[in-house]
Amino acid sequence: MAVDGPELASPGHLAAAVAERLPALGRAAVVVPAEGFYRPASLRLEHGRTDPDARYTDWLDAGALTREVLAPVGPGGSGRYLPQLWDLVRDRAVRARPAPAPPGGVLLVPGTLLQGVGLAFDVVVHLRVAPAARRRRVPADQAWVLPAFDRYDDEVDPVALADAVVLADHADRPALVLGGRWA
Repeated sequence: MAVDGPELASPGHLAAAVAERLPALGRAAVVVPAEGFYRPASLRLEHGRTDPDARYTDWLDAGALTREVLAPVGPGGSGRYLPQLWDLVRDRAVRARPAPAPPGGVLLVPGTLLQGVGLAFDVVVHLRVAPAARRRRVPADQAWVLPAFDRYDDEVDPVALADAVVLADHADRPALVLGGRWA
């Protein structure tokens, strides 16, 4: 299950909360953050630290996420996934060992800009923050990312692709919308 949304909507917090509750419902869960599969800084930041186009297209190594996580836990996979490939703070490979996926468990992958890059998820929850709300809530020093999310909305239309949408314009008042397109 992908939990897709801008950083300010905290997709990792939602994924962790869901993972915490699933065992009580008889389903084990594991959270594998997409940022553990970002590319090295030499590739990610090749066009500068504040390039919105690079943020949109160059940060996530979707091939590595598929190869090391999604394919192994998917149908016919080995059941062993790599919890992290790259350490963003140290900007180096992580020496993580493959871990066994819990039998019948749920894999949650929180991250940003996850749809439209060829990743295969059974379920996608999109945390929707409208452009005006993004502009209000993003700190001034991070405003350079806004065009990346505008482009994502225009080119991918993550709301239409998602199985469920959480309207997250106001962090303290989220609203769940199930199904595809909403008005």
